[in-house]
Amino acid sequence: MLKVSDMMRQVGSMTVALVLAQYVSAAPSSTGAAADAATTGPVSGMALYQAHCAACHDGQVPRAPHMITFSTMGADSLLNAMNNGAMRAQAAALSVTEREVLAGFLAGEAMAAPKPILACAEPMGALAANDASAMQGWGGNARNHRFSAGNLAGLHRGNVEQLSLKWVFAYPGALRARSQPLVHDGVVFVGSQSGEIYALDLESGCAHWTYSAGAEVRSSLSLGQLSGHDNPVLYMGDFSATVHAIDARDGSLIWRSSVGDHPDATITGSPKLHDGSLYVPISSSEWATAADPGYACCTFRGGVVSVDAASGDLNWRAHVIEQPASETGETNPFGAVRKGPAGAPVWNSPTIDAARGVLYVGTGEAYTSPAADTSDAVLAFSLATGERKWSKQLLGGDAWNMACFIGEAANCPEEDGPDLDIGASTVLWPGDGQDYLLVGQKSGDVYALDPDNGGAVVWHNKVGRGGFLGGVHWGMSANNESLFVPIADTTITGRFTGPVSPGIHSLDPASGEVQWYTPSVADCDGKLPIPVCDQGMSAAITSTEQLVFAGSLDGNLNVYDSLSGEVLWSFDTFGEFESVSGDMALGGSIESDGPVLYKGHVLVNSGYQFGARMPGNALMVFAVSPAGELAKGSMNE
Repeated sequence: MLKVSDMMRQVGSMTVALVLAQYVSAAPSSTGAAADAATTGPVSGMALYQAHCAACHDGQVPRAPHMITFSTMGADSLLNAMNNGAMRAQAAALSVTEREVLAGFLAGEAMAAPKPILACAEPMGALAANDASAMQGWGGNARNHRFSAGNLAGLHRGNVEQLSLKWVFAYPGALRARSQPLVHDGVVFVGSQSGEIYALDLESGCAHWTYSAGAEVRSSLSLGQLSGHDNPVLYMGDFSATVHAIDARDGSLIWRSSVGDHPDATITGSPKLHDGSLYVPISSSEWATAADPGYACCTFRGGVVSVDAASGDLNWRAHVIEQPASETGETNPFGAVRKGPAGAPVWNSPTIDAARGVLYVGTGEAYTSPAADTSDAVLAFSLATGERKWSKQLLGGDAWNMACFIGEAANCPEEDGPDLDIGASTVLWPGDGQDYLLVGQKSGDVYALDPDNGGAVVWHNKVGRGGFLGGVHWGMSANNESLFVPIADTTITGRFTGPVSPGIHSLDPASGEVQWYTPSVADCDGKLPIPVCDQGMSAAITSTEQLVFAGSLDGNLNVYDSLSGEVLWSFDTFGEFESVSGDMALGGSIESDGPVLYKGHVLVNSGYQFGARMPGNALMVFAVSPAGELAKGSMNE
C-alpha cells in the first residue's frame, strides 16, 4: 500500500496536469484499497474518466453535465447514478471497484469505509446555558470581529510559545475540512464533508455523539437557548440548503427546514443566531452548473432568509436580485435558452447591527450579462422584515461562471469576470463617535463604509493584487485598535498579474492606513507543486488584544504579535498525524474557516481538496500545556 505522502505527490502531479483542476479539484480518493487503485496501475481515476467519460463530460455534449459539476454532487450520488440511475448503461462495462474509484475521483471524496471514531466512555454532563469564554459562531460575535478577549482565550505573548499539539481528529471519509469548530463548555461541535456533526470532548477528542445532516456541512455552527428546552440548541446549514436545529447534549433532532428556493441553492456562510431568529445566507452551485453548455443559464438570485429559531418556520426571504430571471430571447451556441438576471450569491455569515435593526452581507459576482447592480456589493436588510435598506456596489460589471474556464464557453457572460466577490463577512467596528462597516474583497481592496449614509465609502485601501482566491477571501479580524487583513494573492491562472503581497496587513480601522505588513513566506519544500502549494492566506483569521492567529495555503499556522507583526509561533500542519482513533489524519492547506480560541486552546482545520489545494481531513487542537505534545510523522521520510 502506498504511503499517504506518495499518494499526495501523485495526486498533485495529476491535478496540475488537468487544465480544469487549476481552479476546481479533480483529485482521487486518498484512503483504502480503492484509493490505492485510483493512484496506481490500471484502475486510475483519471484513466477511467478519460476512457469512459471525457468524450461527453468535457463539454462536447450539450446535455451532459460538465465534469466540473461533479465535485458538488458527492461520491455517493455519483456512484448511485452509475449503479442504478441515469448512467447505468454507460457504466455497465466498469467493475464495482472501477465505479467506486471513478465516483471518488469525480467527487473528490474518499470512498473507502472510514475507521470507527473513538467514542467517549462517559456520557456528556449537563451543558451550561452560557459560556463567556466561547467564540460565538463564525464571527466570534454578532459584529463578526473574529476576536477573543485574551483573558478568556487564555493566550497572550507570554505563553503562546508553549502551544503544542494536544490531539488530532480525522474526519472520516473526507478530503477537506472547512466547518469551523464551535467550543462550548468543554465540548467541540463541528461539521464535516460527509455531513456528520460531531460533539467531541475538548480534553480527549472522543465523540459524545454524532448527528447525520445528510449533506456536507461547510459552515460553523451557532448555539443558543430555546424557551422550554433544557439543553442548549445547535443550529447549522448544509449543502442541500437545509437548516437543522439539534439538541447540543445528545444530538437529537429538534427541527429541520429546507430554505432553498432554487435547485442549486446551498448554504456556505454560517447562519447567525440573534434574538430568536436565525439569519441564513444563501449561495449556490449554479456557477458550476453553468459549465454544462446545454444548461439554460442562469436563474439563481441569491439572498438571505430569516427562520424562527424555535420552529424553523420562515419569517422572511430577501433576494439579492429582486427581478426574477426570465428568458432573454437569445440562445447559446448549443441552442440552450439564455436566462437572466442571475447570480450574486451570499457566501458570508451576516453581520448583525442590533442598534440600527439591520444585518449586512457581502455578495458575489453575477452569473449573467449584464451584471446586476447588487453583485459584488454590500447590502443592508431589515432584521424584522427583510426589507432592503440600502446597497453599495464596490465593483460593477463582474459577471462570471465556470463556463468561462471551459473550451466552448457557451454560457460565459461577455464580461468574463473577473470574479472578485465579497466573500468575507463584513466587520462592524465602533469608532470614536462613528461606526465603520469594514469590507474586504477578493480584489485585495479594503473599504470602510458609513452604515448611516447608505454605505458611502469613508476610506479605501488596496493592499493586495487580488485573484480567484483573494485578495481577501474568507475573513478579516478586528480588535480594539486594528483591522487585520489576510491576503492570498495566489497564482492559479495568468489572468492576474503584477506585484503580490500575501500575508497579514494591519490597518487603522478609522483611516485605513497600514500599521504593519508581515509577508507570508512559502513553505513548499517536499509538498505538492505550485500552484497547489503556496503561501497565500485565504482562510479567515482570528485575533486577541495581543495576538493574531492565521493559517496559510501551504499548511502553516502562525501567531503574530498584534502590535509589530512579528511571528511568535508557527506550526506546519501539513503531513500525517496519529488521530485519537488510532488511524492517520492528513493535514494540508488551511483554507476557508479560521482558528478558534478557547481557554488556552487553539483549534484549526487542515486540508482542503478543492481549487487545486492540498487535501486533508484533520481537526487539530493545540494547548499551552507542553505535556500535550503529539508526535508528528514526517511526510518526507
